[in-house]
Amino acid sequence: MTPIRPEMGWSDAPGDANYNRPVAAPYPKSHERLWRDDHLYDLVVILGFNDMPRTQGRGSAIFMHLARPDYTPTEGCIALSAEHMRRLLAELTPESRVLIE
Repeated sequence: MTPIRPEMGWSDAPGDANYNRPVAAPYPKSHERLWRDDHLYDLVVILGFNDMPRTQGRGSAIFMHLARPDYTPTEGCIALSAEHMRRLLAELTPESRVLIE
């Protein structure tokens, strides 16, 4: 586990050498800021989607994170309430896998 810091980001720019990798913000290419005012990433799990190997344009910054209060859709992530996220995190191990069907 790593605490989120204000400078943390995640490259979502196809063609970028750091595509689908953590980056330091501000970053010159398109990126997702992990430090957010809406607190959606106060608890976040990096799912490991499209990271070994990375395929440009296949998807990046696919996380499991906190849901908005009204559960509006994400841009491809899994979103859970804070209560459900904490319960799940208590059960996860480094060997845990998320299967999306």
